[in-house]
Amino acid sequence: MDADPVELRVLGCLIEKQRTTPDQYPLSLNALRLAANQSTNRDPVVDYDEATIRAALDKLARRGWTRLASGPGSRVAKFRHLLDEALQLTPSQLALLGVLMLRGPQTVAELRTRSERLYPFASAEDVEAALHALAERELVAEGARHRWSQLLGETGATAPPPAPASDLEARVEALERTLAEILERLGN
Repeated sequence: MDADPVELRVLGCLIEKQRTTPDQYPLSLNALRLAANQSTNRDPVVDYDEATIRAALDKLARRGWTRLASGPGSRVAKFRHLLDEALQLTPSQLALLGVLMLRGPQTVAELRTRSERLYPFASAEDVEAALHALAERELVAEGARHRWSQLLGETGATAPPPAPASDLEARVEALERTLAEILERLGN
């Protein structure tokens, strides 16, 4: 499977928030952007805008992994994942994939600790059993130093595409002005 890093981050966030904040799930586009960009329990930390999140949701919907979950009369569009249904995953398997999408490769012990809020594994052996079941379906693989990785797509560099040159130049100028102001204040 070849999901891109933004798709994986969005999908991982939907999986996580479904279990950790069920009263707020499904998520609005803004809530999903905030979840994707949060600085805790994420590796790497990113700064996606709504257009980037929306594009990822569109790609995920074409795969059958997400869908719009709000009705025609709703004020705000909300989205939910369908990964468990699409890939016929158990709750324990879904929890492990979600944590791997959000945090990258991890050991069994790390996965047990970090997935606690999504699924309470009774033992490390239970985590291993779920991982081996996923590995049989080629959804995860064990790598160097006994670290497990998801195989739904590449989680590498998840930075958004670079800004257009004119936008980038404007940002540089703004930063230069801010730096000049700070230096001026320090001089006084």
